[in-house]
Amino acid sequence: MKMKTIERETNQNMDSFFLHQGEEGIRAFNELIDGVSRKLQKLYEGTGNPFIGKMPGAIKEEIKPIMTFTPEGEAFEDVLDEIDEPILKNSLHISHQKSMAHLHCPPLLPGVAAELIIATLNQSMDSWDQSTAATYVEAEMVKWLTEKIKLPASSGGVFTSGGTQSNYMGLLLARDAFCHSKWNHNVQRDGLPEGCNQLRILCSEEAHFTVKKAASQLGLGEQAVVTVKTDENHRMSVREVNETLEKLDQENLLPFALVATCGTTDFGSIDPMGELAEIARGHGLWFHIDAAYGGGLMLSLSHADKLKGLEAADSITVDFHKLFYQPISCGAFLVKDEVNFRYLSYHADYLNPVKDDEEGILNLVNKSVQTTRRFDALKLYLSLKTVGTGLFGDMIDETLKLARYTASYMKELQDIVIQNPEPEINTVIFRYQPKRMEGKDLDLNHMNRTIQQTLLYKGKGVIAKTVIKGQTFLKLTLLNPRTKPEDIHSLLHEIEEIGTELVNGGVIHEKL
Repeated sequence: MKMKTIERETNQNMDSFFLHQGEEGIRAFNELIDGVSRKLQKLYEGTGNPFIGKMPGAIKEEIKPIMTFTPEGEAFEDVLDEIDEPILKNSLHISHQKSMAHLHCPPLLPGVAAELIIATLNQSMDSWDQSTAATYVEAEMVKWLTEKIKLPASSGGVFTSGGTQSNYMGLLLARDAFCHSKWNHNVQRDGLPEGCNQLRILCSEEAHFTVKKAASQLGLGEQAVVTVKTDENHRMSVREVNETLEKLDQENLLPFALVATCGTTDFGSIDPMGELAEIARGHGLWFHIDAAYGGGLMLSLSHADKLKGLEAADSITVDFHKLFYQPISCGAFLVKDEVNFRYLSYHADYLNPVKDDEEGILNLVNKSVQTTRRFDALKLYLSLKTVGTGLFGDMIDETLKLARYTASYMKELQDIVIQNPEPEINTVIFRYQPKRMEGKDLDLNHMNRTIQQTLLYKGKGVIAKTVIKGQTFLKLTLLNPRTKPEDIHSLLHEIEEIGTELVNGGVIHEKL
C-alpha cells in the first residue's frame, strides 16, 4: 500500500512537467507560459538600448552562480527571477532599431509563436510516422519556394539549419555526382577515388567561408577551393572565371563545381548568376548558388529582378533567419533535380525502409544530412500566411531604401568614408577617418575597432567590424524594417563623438 502511494505521488509530480490531456498538464502549461510572457513583457518594457553594455568577464561571472542544480528542483517562477539579470537582461536585444551588426534579424511574432507550437508538438522531420502532417507542410513549402524561384518540376528540397549546412549539401552532391559521371565511382560505398586530389571548386574571393569549410569536411581539403577575383562592385569576375578554368585545364586539374554568391556577407554583392550559369553549363560544372542572404529578395516588390539567374542553379542555399525575419534557425536547400538526393540517401529498416519508398510514404530523412530535425517550415508558413507576401515585400524594400539613404547621408559627413555608396542590398560599409588628421600618425584600424567596441559597451548601438584589404571598417546590416533615418542620425552622431574623443586623447572606457 505504501509503495502504491509513493508511485502515485511521483506520477502526480511528473504530470505537472508535461503538456498532456489531463487537467494537471493543461494547468501547468498555462501557468508556465503566462509566467514567461509576463517576464518577457517586463524585459522589453524596460529595455531602452540594444545591449546592457557589460564587459564579457562581468557577464561570465554573473552566469556562474546560477549554474547549480538540486535533486528536488526549484519553482519555475523562482528560476525565471534568477535568470532575469544574468541571462535575459545581459542578452542582445535583436529587435532594437540600433541592433544592426550582423545578418541577425528581428523575428516576426508569428514565427515566435510557431516556435512554441513546434516545441510543444515536437515532431521529428526524419520519418513520416514521426511527423505526419508536418511532413506535407514542409514538402508544400519547398514546392512554394521552387515555384517562386521558377525551378523545373523535377526540383525539390529540404529545410536545413541554415547556410552552412546547405552549402555543405550542395558541394556534397556536386562532388559525388562528378565522381559518378567521371569515373562511375560510388563515393558513398567506396570512399573518395584516387583522383580526388585533382578536384577543384571555384568561388569568388568574397564567398562565404563555409565553401572552404565544406571542402575540408568533404575530404578534399581547403586547397581544393580556388578563389576568383571580384570586380570593383565585389562581384565575381566572369573574365577571371574563364581565365582560371583555362589555367586549371593546363594543370590537368578537375573543376567540378562553381559557387556563386547572391548576397555576400559584407557588401551584399550579387555575382552575375546568369553568365556564370552559362560558363558552368559549358564546362560541365555543378552550379551552386549561395543565396542565404540575397534569396529573401524573392519577396521584394522592387528588387526581385536582382535574382535573375537564380533559377539556373543546380542547387541553392536560402536562409529564412535573415531577410525572411524568422527565429534562428531556419533555412532550406533546394535542387534543380531531386534525383541527386540519392547521393546522401540511406535506408534503415527501423526508420525509412525501402518498402516505404515503394508504397509512396514520404520520409524526409532521404533528403537530409540530419536525422532528427525540427518542424521549422511551420515558422515560415505562419509568417507568410499572417503577414502576407505584400507586406513582407514592403518590409524588405524599406530596409533597402534605408540602406541607400544611409549611404547618401554618410557621403555628407566629412569624417566618414563609405566603401559602398550604392548598396546592393542592405549592408553599408564605412569607417571613421577624421579629415583634419590626414597625414598624421593615426592608427585608423585601432580607432575604428575601438569605436565599435565603445558603442557596444556604452549600449548605444550594436554594429559590426570587418576587414577590407587589410583595413578595419565598420558595418551596418540594416535588416530591421522598424529602423528609421533618425536612428541612423543618432548612431552616426555617437560615432563622431567617440571618434573626436579618441583623436583628442579622451578615455572612452577604462577597460578598452
